[in-house]
Amino acid sequence: MLAVTVATAQARTAPQPLAYLKDLVLLSKPRLSGLVMITSAGGMWLAPGHIGTARAVLTVLATAVVVGAANALNCYLERDIDARMRRTRDRPLPAGRVDPFVALGLGIAAPAFAIPILSLAANGLTALLALVALLTYVLVYTPMKQRSAAALFVGAVPGAIPPLMGWTSVTGGVDAGGLALFGLLFAWQLPHFLAISLYLREDYQRGGLRMFASVHGERATRLWMALTTILLLPASLALVPLGLAGTGYAVTAAVLGIALSAYAISGIGREGGRWARTFFLGTLVHLTVLFVALFLSR
Repeated sequence: MLAVTVATAQARTAPQPLAYLKDLVLLSKPRLSGLVMITSAGGMWLAPGHIGTARAVLTVLATAVVVGAANALNCYLERDIDARMRRTRDRPLPAGRVDPFVALGLGIAAPAFAIPILSLAANGLTALLALVALLTYVLVYTPMKQRSAAALFVGAVPGAIPPLMGWTSVTGGVDAGGLALFGLLFAWQLPHFLAISLYLREDYQRGGLRMFASVHGERATRLWMALTTILLLPASLALVPLGLAGTGYAVTAAVLGIALSAYAISGIGREGGRWARTFFLGTLVHLTVLFVALFLSR
């Protein structure tokens, strides 16, 4: 009878295959990886030239694998920090559903396959950019978050590289069009992540991360949000004189940029995290509508 009871308890606590597979996928932070796939594909779509369907699909998938691996390594390195934060304590590693060395193994093995595939499907430059993004995110940005609020600017670099990778996979080189896409994603991330640092400030402090709002305070963060949002407007319009977008996109980008800037400025004198949460959602809408307009314009 005791043996039956023990066996039943073990069956209940043993990870189910589908649930375990889901946790492995969660290590890659699928929403973030999905955004990367969209921006990478966008870079391909806008680039002059043709890459072919099969090569394009392989390039986008390999890019997503590299990003997923970077996120898995981030989860491995920050598992103790995640355990202290309410937002992240139920992730697979701090919750104990996945062994940390599984995440480490996946984070190392996946790019070992994906980066050579990028080199074959696209070219060596695109593979090199993927490696730079991986190393910057894992070895520079991740540990830097515990030491300096300047990690905000470093973290925006790997986040802005995927559309440039999409561009170089078609063109084989870095030029003004690819750099404009890089600049747009870099500029967009600054107010986006400043908003996150503001409305999750207490949670980041609990985890011991030196995010911008935790270090510089609420008022300075709101001022920086307004400044970086205003700078996002010319970054989004820079695609027009380069011939990457037409009048419809220009009008959309101008309206979105002015509206988001006005909302950012309106938050300078406010207090509390609710406004910052709304602004964060607004940046997601801004980028989504901007890319839709860009694709339609193209």
